[in-house]
Amino acid sequence: MAKSLVIVESPAKAKTIGKYLGKNFTVKASLGHVKDLPKNDIAVDVENNFRPSYVVIEGKKKLIDELRKAAKDSDAVYLAADPDREGEAICYHLQEELQPKRGDRPAIYRVTFNEITANAVRKAFEHPRAVDTNLVDAQQARRVLDRLVGYKISPLLWDKVRRGLSAGRVQTVALRLIVDREREIRAFVKQEYWSIDIHLNAKKPPVLKTALAKRNGENVEIAGQAATEAIAAALEGAQYVVKSVATREKRRNPVPPFITSTLQQESARKLRFSVKRTMMLAQRLYEGVELGSEGAVGLITYMRTDSTRVGNDALAEARELIASRFGPQYLPESPNFYRSKKGAQDAHEAIRPTSAMRSPEEVSGHLSEDELKLYRLIWMRFIASQMTPAVFDQTTVEVTAEGKDGAAYLMRATGSVPKFDGFQAVYLEGKDQKDEEDEEEKNKLPAVSEGEVLKLKTIHPEQHFTEPPPRFTEATLVKELESDGIGRPSTYASILSTIQEREYVKKEGGKFFPTELGVVVTDLLVESFADIFDATYTARMEDELDEIEEGKMDWRTAMAEFYERFQKDLTEAERSMRDIKRMEMPTDQVCDKCGKPMVIKWGKHGSFLACTGYPECTSTRQLNVGLHELGGEIGDEENKVEISEQDAAEYCPNCGREMVLKKGRFGTFLACTGYPDCKTTKQLGQAQKKADVPLEEKCPQCDHNLVVKSGRFGEFTACSNYPTCKYVKQQTIGIKCPQCNEGDVSQRRSKRGKTFYGCTRYPDCDFVAWARPIPEKCPDCGAVYLVEKQLKSGNFAACANKECKYKRELALEAAPA
Repeated sequence: MAKSLVIVESPAKAKTIGKYLGKNFTVKASLGHVKDLPKNDIAVDVENNFRPSYVVIEGKKKLIDELRKAAKDSDAVYLAADPDREGEAICYHLQEELQPKRGDRPAIYRVTFNEITANAVRKAFEHPRAVDTNLVDAQQARRVLDRLVGYKISPLLWDKVRRGLSAGRVQTVALRLIVDREREIRAFVKQEYWSIDIHLNAKKPPVLKTALAKRNGENVEIAGQAATEAIAAALEGAQYVVKSVATREKRRNPVPPFITSTLQQESARKLRFSVKRTMMLAQRLYEGVELGSEGAVGLITYMRTDSTRVGNDALAEARELIASRFGPQYLPESPNFYRSKKGAQDAHEAIRPTSAMRSPEEVSGHLSEDELKLYRLIWMRFIASQMTPAVFDQTTVEVTAEGKDGAAYLMRATGSVPKFDGFQAVYLEGKDQKDEEDEEEKNKLPAVSEGEVLKLKTIHPEQHFTEPPPRFTEATLVKELESDGIGRPSTYASILSTIQEREYVKKEGGKFFPTELGVVVTDLLVESFADIFDATYTARMEDELDEIEEGKMDWRTAMAEFYERFQKDLTEAERSMRDIKRMEMPTDQVCDKCGKPMVIKWGKHGSFLACTGYPECTSTRQLNVGLHELGGEIGDEENKVEISEQDAAEYCPNCGREMVLKKGRFGTFLACTGYPDCKTTKQLGQAQKKADVPLEEKCPQCDHNLVVKSGRFGEFTACSNYPTCKYVKQQTIGIKCPQCNEGDVSQRRSKRGKTFYGCTRYPDCDFVAWARPIPEKCPDCGAVYLVEKQLKSGNFAACANKECKYKRELALEAAPA
């Protein structure tokens, strides 16, 4: 009896599905796409209704022959690629290659499932269907769009900027967001403003920490220090009376289960995973993981989705677990339902565990560390999404005072006290920055009553400055792309990877910075293709692709509308795009060798200064500013650039000539202008190092003078006779070691530059503290010393014993010596 052939994309998925289907099915993997547009040709016939010419991918011919042979010996072929556009295109191309030239055998079917479980796979094979040509057309439209943009614009960039560059329809819009944000940050002018906090003593602790809210009934906006000091002086000695105390119940609802974008964002915030890594791990969890005697099991539903819908069976299972594990008070009367965003593909479900009963603890022994972290995140989010809201008692206290200036002042304090944790017993959503809710939960209020007179403790004026918008992280960029309608769940990871791989952006401290190349390419493309690389237009194209998928629009019509606009822009760009490669921008710099003016040119490492006497004079210098920071048209004499040196001139220690900045394979360095006669170079760090400052104090070990030196972590005092004498003076803080009572406590730095405090008798005494010690016993537990804690709410003296909760404010006390 002939078996049925099932084809999926990956061997891992094949193994998991094979276990559920049994011996009457043979499961093989296509290893992704089997056909694509050729790499060496545009392969899109614009004149013939944008007809694409697909070819079998190099290296896949042998695999297709094996699949053909297996199909020929089978009763039926089931194409079971992922349930999205890419998966549908894979199935369509497999069908083209496996369809018999004559006869009806074998029949070819398409099956889809959102999770790889026995029940889901069985149901899919009970209801097979034909390949959905609308989905295929939507994928083909995107592929043709991207091919036209890439193959038509890339040669322009090669000619005008540098060979090997490429442009992407969606990636360029994402890059533009990063470049525009960087310009916003650089153009931002910070504005000064002040706030005033008034700390008041009630009949019982804690201190009531209020913020000045109104003056004579108007919201307070304090622009400068003089106005702040005047208000603070007016409030000194005033009588403070509680005007009102209002308490209300506040509910915080659970968040929906994950969709692709929110999973990527939360994974970046909480786990520090890149978008690419998140999707790679999610793919493994979806396709199946070996769980001992159970064999390969798909642990989560399909991870490329924009729908928050959850199936009834999964809802029932989650509710059963919540009731048994957490209790009936955590279970809402009916399931929680969440509205998906406009245009979401509700045929898919949200990202959730395939079984709520399979807890992270149960599978921990079978998953890698990162797989477990991601599975736990998905499991907790899903369970929390079906729980009751968290409940808080939010109390707002308003206090009035009449100032010495006759003005009526209103102070306000708000605090929240948890009443019932609800879904937060399982899950707290990450945030990109702190908000008012965080401050409210930290603010503990004393019990006060209306009309109560309070005693002034301290007035805390604080200077602030407005801040520019933050640079994008992977999480916030995905959030921005999603809100702007740019890209789809399946494309976010490739967008972020591509702009980094092409060196258009770099990531520092988790934030995206555009490179000089990225800014140059963005400016050129936006100047010539402003509408094509516009966020609104790109979002509209995504909507059209959705309409093609739904059968509401013919993909060729969408292509024709796009290409008409694109061809017009392309013709104009070929004629007028600025030529960065051949540019010469005048500057106020003069060549050190021949005295001729220097100009800014563009090379493979970016912009640099070059002598106009070339080729007779080959003098060049590294720029202190990038080309993208310079305004005006290239070659325009009116836009001559003034370039100032960052530091005073540096001279060669060997020949006395001036040294200039150069860029090499290991970064920027200083080189002598006498090259090739003098080949002296200096690392930039060496050139900028501060000179040692001699002191009158003598070294206790060799009697040479001590000097103040500059190191990687700041200044320190050491012997001038280094390296013969390696004495370094320890920076003591004026108190005896609380552990041995013999040595002094000194301030030191770890290898990573973090400040800590240790005993000068180390290694004989191993005392160490990460916070500055205070030579005072704890009044609560008797610990031999306290430590200084610097918090947003002020400076505190706290007990060094972690088990002890003693803490007092240091605001009005002299700082410890």
